[in-house]
Amino acid sequence: MTKARGGIRGWSATRTKVQSRIRFTSLRLRLVVVFGLVALTAAVSASGIAYWLNREAVQSRAQDAALNDFERELQSHVSTLRPNPSQDQLRIAARKMADGGERFGVLLLDEDASGRTVSGSSTDNALNGFSLDDVPASLQKAVNKRQKITSGNQDPYHVYWQRVIDGDTPYLVGGAKMIGGGPTAYMRKSLEKEAEDLNSLAWSLGIATGLSLIGSALLAQAAATTVLKPVQRLGVAARRLGEGKLDTRLRVSGTDELADLSRTFNLAAESLEKKVDDMSAREEASRRFVADMSHELRTPLTAITAVTEVLEEELDAETGSVDPMIEPAVRLVVSETRRLNDLVENLMEVTRFDAGTARLVLDDVDIADQITACIDARAWLDAVDLDAERGIMANLDPRRLDVILANLIGNALKHGGSPVRVSVHLEGEDLLIRVRDHGPGIPEDVLPHVFDRFYKASASRPRSEGSGLGLSIALENAHIHGGGITAANSPEGGAVFTLRLPRDAASLIARERDGDQGDSGTEDTEGGGQ
Repeated sequence: MTKARGGIRGWSATRTKVQSRIRFTSLRLRLVVVFGLVALTAAVSASGIAYWLNREAVQSRAQDAALNDFERELQSHVSTLRPNPSQDQLRIAARKMADGGERFGVLLLDEDASGRTVSGSSTDNALNGFSLDDVPASLQKAVNKRQKITSGNQDPYHVYWQRVIDGDTPYLVGGAKMIGGGPTAYMRKSLEKEAEDLNSLAWSLGIATGLSLIGSALLAQAAATTVLKPVQRLGVAARRLGEGKLDTRLRVSGTDELADLSRTFNLAAESLEKKVDDMSAREEASRRFVADMSHELRTPLTAITAVTEVLEEELDAETGSVDPMIEPAVRLVVSETRRLNDLVENLMEVTRFDAGTARLVLDDVDIADQITACIDARAWLDAVDLDAERGIMANLDPRRLDVILANLIGNALKHGGSPVRVSVHLEGEDLLIRVRDHGPGIPEDVLPHVFDRFYKASASRPRSEGSGLGLSIALENAHIHGGGITAANSPEGGAVFTLRLPRDAASLIARERDGDQGDSGTEDTEGGGQ
């Protein structure tokens, strides 16, 4: 009897597609996850290949052994049966085949003398019995199909097999038909032991995969710590450098890329510190020059001012002692002397702000009374409309508030024209004073520069009546109070300057001073490349 084995198998495959987006905010977490994914992929791939190879080997070995025994027992016991055996003869032959083989169930089918199909099974137990119902229809069809005789196929019938699952137990079912007439034989062998071995192997591979994943996570954590510690130190050093601590340096050790990065950082910090020191020295020299120049100009300017006051009195006298021919020149000298005097005073005020020596002299003032006094002192009562309720008190520096108001209102009268409207509002703990004129407004390209020192809106008019420092000084006086000034154009026309000041500058300054003292307690740390 020649055998040829063919398989009848079935698959079922399902695909599941899961898309997720994970945003990691920590480089350490990213490294751990990447290490874990790589290790998991490698472990799962290796475990899957190992399981598949072992599964095929175990199943093939059990299958080949069972089919070989089935063929041998079939030759030994069934081929000796007489034609048209009875059911008892088939049962006895089936039991002999089952007892001598790999302990599989056997089912024999044939026709008796009357032409009736009879069967004999090696197991008559109702629970463990083996009947034709346990044989897949596809396998029965393959076993009973007569094959065409060709040069490559000398036998009309072959041995066929198929793996099936009955309940939770896998079975190997095989069958063959005797050549030349005789019974049709089927065998069924349980593969439960092999399945248990494969399950144990799967558990072992799963545990190994889990251990490798844990090991990779620990390795990734150690690698991340080694790599990221110098990077974290570099980040701390960069932040401290940004805070103005230019003497920050990193401790360099090693010859790797991180050490090169630390050396580059130190060189950049050293160069930056040198440049900042040079700029600070030049700025300090410039401030000293302006301050010294202002002080030096004050003495001769005082004498010149006294002379111009005498000349101005002569011009206003009814006697007309000044020659009409030189009167314009005298008036020009008086005007320019006043302008020079204002410029020197403003320069001295600016140098005090730059040097950080400007201080507040706080007092409780009524805002409406303060604005009225400022307007009255400069004879602007007829040109300014005041919208302010009396009784709005604030703890401010009266002199510096007067300087702010004089510059804002004077600027509005000079460039916008009267009437100028001044309004006072409260917004939480802040005081808002708005100064609005009815002029053409401020060009959009000029708005960002209105508080710049010596800024001229038109290059064709570099000379103006003011010093070009008024709005800058007003802004500095607002800042020293903890407030600010903004400039904008009103939708109804004209420019609007908004002064925002805290009603209690003393408490605000105290809080800022306490915060500065708390920040000054931070210690420098060093970092290094590994």
